[in-house]
Amino acid sequence: MKKTRSVIMVLLFMLSFASFDAAQGAQGKKILFIDSYHQGYAWSDGITKGIETTLSGSGAELKIIRMDTKRNTDENFKKEAALKAKAIIEQFKPDVVIAADDNASKYLIVPYYKDATLPFVFCGVNWDASDYGFPAKNVTGMIEVTPIPQLIDQLKAFAKGGRLGFLAPDIVTAHKEVSNYKKIFGLNFVEYFAKDVTDWKKGFSELQDKVDILIIDSDGGLYSNEADELKAYVQANAKIVTGTTYDFMAPFALMAFAKVAEEQGVWAANTALQILGGAKPADIPLAKNKEGNLIINAKMAQKLGVQIPFTIIQSASKVLE
Repeated sequence: MKKTRSVIMVLLFMLSFASFDAAQGAQGKKILFIDSYHQGYAWSDGITKGIETTLSGSGAELKIIRMDTKRNTDENFKKEAALKAKAIIEQFKPDVVIAADDNASKYLIVPYYKDATLPFVFCGVNWDASDYGFPAKNVTGMIEVTPIPQLIDQLKAFAKGGRLGFLAPDIVTAHKEVSNYKKIFGLNFVEYFAKDVTDWKKGFSELQDKVDILIIDSDGGLYSNEADELKAYVQANAKIVTGTTYDFMAPFALMAFAKVAEEQGVWAANTALQILGGAKPADIPLAKNKEGNLIINAKMAQKLGVQIPFTIIQSASKVLE
């Protein structure tokens, strides 16, 4: 994995160099980044970091707004957040808009801007953008695909059986994730969608006796204030192997095969620069994320009595002690 990461860094450098000419067209231009979620949520922060790093020195003015629809799931709130974003677009008058995650596409781009003149670059849209009619004349982007088969393959070697469980907050994104696991990969899960932190603990404990491998989805940043409490609970009550596809959830699992949020931001920002340099969104094909980091939780391995081969540890991008 370390060798893979080196190759990825070289490729990103080459991509950044290739976009140098495009960046020249960004001088004095405006880019608006609309985050569906909130600052402090690790996934959003990673995308933001990728965008800011890529645009640094480009000469473009970057403005960031956040819809905060992860913590606020009411339909009316989402619609109002989209209208507020629309008002900022009309006031700021960006030359291109980057929109992260599904809600910005569903509540803002589709009803107000699809096939308009203002170009949009989306990222973080889960699995399939055809639900939103993307790509469109003025819309391109990067789809977010979860490396769940790779994670399960890693965990199988340490599991006592093949029964799969899925634990997540009761939010739309989590339901969409497990639905695609089943539809695309033919996997079946015992599912538990938690209403709050207390219910999450209950689900974690119940699934220990019902499945052999437990997939822990993102907490959506909803439980960040109780993170230490949940880590202690998991460490005390874990009896089966657990995995996640988010690096920030690695402390709760034996292994993470994690998507890289920065990859989404880097691609979106480079694509925005291409558009500012004269490229048309319709001529830029949709992309899918390719990067992944293997993270080993040594403390959880010790708790479960799991002996992880040195070859796997050596290939990991990070080992949590």
